[in-house]
Amino acid sequence: MAPPGPAGAHPTSTEPLSRSIFRKFLLMLCSLLTSLYVFYCLAERCQTLSGPVVGLSGGGEEAGTPSPGVLAGGPRELAVWPAAAQRKRLLQLQQWRSRRPPAPRSDGEEAAWEEETPGLAGAPGGSGAGSSVAEAPPGTLALLLDEGSKQLPQAIIIGVKKGGTRALLEFLRVHPDVRAVGAEPHFFDRSYDKGLAWYRDLMPRTLDGQITMEKTPSYFVTREAPARISAMSKDTKLIVVVRDPVTRAISDYTQTLSKRPDIPTFESLTFKNRTTGVIDTSWSAIQIGIYAKHLEHWLRHFPIGQMLFVSGERLISDPAGELGRVQDFLGLKRIITDKHFYFNKTKGFPCLKKAEGSSKPHCLGKTKGRTHPEIDREVVQRLRAFYRPFNLKFYQMTGHDFGWDG
Repeated sequence: MAPPGPAGAHPTSTEPLSRSIFRKFLLMLCSLLTSLYVFYCLAERCQTLSGPVVGLSGGGEEAGTPSPGVLAGGPRELAVWPAAAQRKRLLQLQQWRSRRPPAPRSDGEEAAWEEETPGLAGAPGGSGAGSSVAEAPPGTLALLLDEGSKQLPQAIIIGVKKGGTRALLEFLRVHPDVRAVGAEPHFFDRSYDKGLAWYRDLMPRTLDGQITMEKTPSYFVTREAPARISAMSKDTKLIVVVRDPVTRAISDYTQTLSKRPDIPTFESLTFKNRTTGVIDTSWSAIQIGIYAKHLEHWLRHFPIGQMLFVSGERLISDPAGELGRVQDFLGLKRIITDKHFYFNKTKGFPCLKKAEGSSKPHCLGKTKGRTHPEIDREVVQRLRAFYRPFNLKFYQMTGHDFGWDG
């Protein structure tokens, strides 16, 4: 039998018991911290989930009747969302919509934007036309349509045809504060009689701080357009994308030739009389390039400082530089920079490395960058001589030498 220990000493058998209790305490503490962390993560996740879908109808349901499992009630329910989470979700939806290729038009307007690696063209859920942008659920769009408001455009790309307007618009749509119509509305030249309410209804919904835009290149050469736009708003900002008028005319002809292979040659359309060398200015391909003449009509209604002239050539050689000027003109933060672009040598155009809402590069479509037909060198020289005085006047009016006569 072991002798008893000194007075006041604890039995050695209690030491393992203390360590066991300590280990259990640590285990409970870790479990509690883990539970709190999981709860926190779930709470954060709930704020970023898709919100209630408003008025989702389908499968024979009446409009406004919610499907099973779908919350209804509209903006009142949306108001209980945390503001930051709601805005984030709406911006994501707007970015998705802005990246959709423009819908084909009944008047034969060509699709001009495509994925660099087409893979889902015509596939279920795809948007066709060589795009791999997936369609969003209708209910998600319904949420978007109940937020923001439709505004008349604060800025319009008014011209010129075959100058680079489609590229500029698509580049601008990368900016989160730009919302634009994909297809050309042609309101101020073809559909003015339908009224401003009809025009406004074509516009996308915008949140506070976002700019509504549209582009219709034919406005620049439409005599009535300046007064009509001024009547809508004298503060409208106007953007004109211009390009060497000779190259622009040949590009215009090339587009027409692709649709109507039986048209006369470029040379025969250029002159009223080939022998005398008189240029036929009634031919639209020639007339559009007389920029100074068209600009005079606009300056009767808008100050020159309210117009920005973008170089179509620089839009190809230095897209980030030109987009910087455009963003400054529109009062936007310079978000679109060099990091958004790469040059596609095959197409001969800059492409977006990664457009918003897509994981693939976006480039100008197959209808852009067509190979121009060989034009008689003498005809080209005569055209350059014809345009030279108009170009010089245009440089003086805009305060910018575009270098087309160098």
